[in-house]
Amino acid sequence: MSAEGGAAGYSIRFTDGGPEFACMPGDTVLRAALRSGIGLPYECGSGGCGTCRVQLRSGELEDLWPDAPGLTARSRDRGFRLACQSRPHSDCTITVRVPLRSDLEHRPRQRAAVLVSKVALTHDITEFVFRTSDPAEFLPGQFALLSLPGVTGDRAYSMSNLPNEQGTWSFVIKRMIDGAGGRALFDGMVVDDEIMLDGPYGLAHLRADSTRDIVCIAGGSGLSPMLSILSAAARCGPRERKLDFFYGGRRPADLCASTMIERDALLHKRVSCFSSISDSTYAEPWGGARGFIHEVARRSIEAGSDPTSKDYYFCGPPVMTDAVQRMLLDLKVPVSQMFYDRFV
Repeated sequence: MSAEGGAAGYSIRFTDGGPEFACMPGDTVLRAALRSGIGLPYECGSGGCGTCRVQLRSGELEDLWPDAPGLTARSRDRGFRLACQSRPHSDCTITVRVPLRSDLEHRPRQRAAVLVSKVALTHDITEFVFRTSDPAEFLPGQFALLSLPGVTGDRAYSMSNLPNEQGTWSFVIKRMIDGAGGRALFDGMVVDDEIMLDGPYGLAHLRADSTRDIVCIAGGSGLSPMLSILSAAARCGPRERKLDFFYGGRRPADLCASTMIERDALLHKRVSCFSSISDSTYAEPWGGARGFIHEVARRSIEAGSDPTSKDYYFCGPPVMTDAVQRMLLDLKVPVSQMFYDRFV
């Protein structure tokens, strides 16, 4: 591929002789690799976690977010770049320090998506449903990148529904204070508006080959992928498998997990749902648990069967996912049984 790139894109090569792939105009190195079936390591896909770090050996990469928290200034000086925030301006050679995955079930791609409904679930959580002309192909627990009007850069949101032939993509999204993506979705978009949807992405999807009991832990928008994972788990695997879901918020008005579970008769039958509030100053009557959700989950896990006999899926604010990970490591749960995508 010529160094001029143009419509043909640019070639990205690996120093260890791995497969070469083309990065088309407008794409990032990470997205281009995944579209080519090359499993570069990543988690959030939006510059926050640093998992997709590569080292530039030759060529020119445009840094789309020079201040992205996933990479330190010292690492940048040493030639490291975030593949999710790097757009080539020439053919490039990069070094990746972990093995590439080759088992991608669904390669991400872009398509137009039309907003068909938006339903408020709480004062700051809304379910947005989009429709595409092609089937919605993804693994339960994965996410998509939405290109929103007036917003610089795509925003990552996890699907709450199951893959389907009808092209329905549902997202349960919490409005973040001062978030440009939230303003575009909550205030700017109306039914029949069209955006670009790019996906699927994410490695914290349901492991359908496992028969272990499942524990899901979430807060905020982390509800969305947990609904997808639990919906799939309730419909496959052994019927005797336990499905526990722990969901936390500051106050009762922030909670909608049990309502969402009750919408699905099978989930209502199969899933044990536990809600907790973390605001210690809340003095009104409340019949659920109190405390941070990882603390509530720990008490239940320790009171049950061997913690290492379960699979754990979790999603939420970084401080929550970090606390859950530390808690599970303290309980001697193998890392191979923890599944989460780190978002900022």
